[in-house]
Amino acid sequence: MSTLFDQLTDKVSSKGKKIVFPEGLDERILTAASQLASAGVLTPIIIGNKESISKKAREIGVDVSTCTILEPSDYAEMEEMVKSFVERRKGKATEEDARKILLDENYFGTMLVYMNKADGLVSGAAHSTADTVRPALQIIKTKEGIKKTSGVFIMVRNDEKYVFADCAINIAPDSQDLAEIAVESAVTARLFDVDPRVAMLSFSTNGSAKSEETERVLNALEIAKGKDSALMIDGELQFDAAFVPSVAEKKAPDSILKGNANVFIFPSLEAGNIGYKIAQRLGGFEAVGPILQGLNKPVNDLSRGCNSKDVYNLAIITAAQAVAE
Repeated sequence: MSTLFDQLTDKVSSKGKKIVFPEGLDERILTAASQLASAGVLTPIIIGNKESISKKAREIGVDVSTCTILEPSDYAEMEEMVKSFVERRKGKATEEDARKILLDENYFGTMLVYMNKADGLVSGAAHSTADTVRPALQIIKTKEGIKKTSGVFIMVRNDEKYVFADCAINIAPDSQDLAEIAVESAVTARLFDVDPRVAMLSFSTNGSAKSEETERVLNALEIAKGKDSALMIDGELQFDAAFVPSVAEKKAPDSILKGNANVFIFPSLEAGNIGYKIAQRLGGFEAVGPILQGLNKPVNDLSRGCNSKDVYNLAIITAAQAVAE
């Protein structure tokens, strides 16, 4: 695990990336921001009342003097931000609406990223996933050709690294969604130095069962191939046929993956969420994420049960996504 983050830290340390933390009064956020700044990994931008943040930092014994602290109600470029927000929302908000909305830390922080005053955002320690993702979808939006964002976990155990998706966002993805998730997950895999070999998972292998669910996966495979013809991808595959060469030889002898998949696309959020937690709790893997993908700029969501190390690590991942853009 330390090797993974050592590699990512090397990627981002000299790049001068700025990461926004909207939850400026959270002890975990302040601790991680202080550590990131003192290590010179990136520049934290902490959102909130400057006096309150400085007081809280003193109380918990951390130094945020080298962090940037921005207070929405006292932001010098608020009028520029208001105009940019109204333009981006295309008539869905007046300037009066915008001034109120932008006092919300997540909206304010997301606008900093949209206006290129920051490179990414990390939130969720004290907010729901919806509170973190909604501003990103409204303002930053998904990349051209992508309808939805998705959430992946990097599963790490010693030197092993695998990508599991979607385990966080889309409850019942259709074929188009699954194809987008597959292509974007391959991009994420490369960020972590994983050469993607993508398996579209199902309860069936190569037509051993036929149903609406298996057809959805097969259709997704063809769409994904159309999006990236060079991608090493196959499906529909049961997990053992995707992961165990001896099983693949029997169940899917013609598969390009040969039982050596390392990126696993689950057919539903239900399957993905259960799958990554089984690997985590029974298999001894550490689950890094969820990492949001498909957005024009990186925004990532913490668990409300996170610790300062989780904040630190997700900030590094967010900066690495920004470097890779």
